[in-house]
Amino acid sequence: MSAGSSEEDIDDIIDEICNDSSFAKTPLKLKSNSAGFTSESNSAVVQAYRKRCCPVYLGGSSSPYGIGTNISKRTCDQLRCTACDFRVSLFNDYIWDQSCDYLFFRNNMPELSKLRAKMIKKKGARAYACQCSWRSINELTDLQTDQQLRWVCGKHTE
Repeated sequence: MSAGSSEEDIDDIIDEICNDSSFAKTPLKLKSNSAGFTSESNSAVVQAYRKRCCPVYLGGSSSPYGIGTNISKRTCDQLRCTACDFRVSLFNDYIWDQSCDYLFFRNNMPELSKLRAKMIKKKGARAYACQCSWRSINELTDLQTDQQLRWVCGKHTE
């Protein structure tokens, strides 16, 4: 295959995508006062309800849950680990015992009855854990400050 034919193939694909009538030519708008949704406004509503936190915050039990932004500093309750592909569990008013290790979480996640063996009650704290990482947090913290954690927001439906 020559470089010229490869470029022509790419140009053909781009033209096909741009000329596809199934793509909306105008930006989507939400109509808050309309009784029914059109397919355009319905897809915009779906996009609005599947948001990610940016930045992602962790926090103690006094920090509210929700979609975290620079303006609305809320802790993410939809965390997912990109290393072990587990959903991150969180427990209000608990911290992890210092004796916790990788094998403990690997063998016991997500069974609360087994995890309780290494949980210590502490008012205002929140214990986070997936199958490969764990943290005890007392105050609002930007997730980017901890480079070892491979947690991301798994999108919010609210």
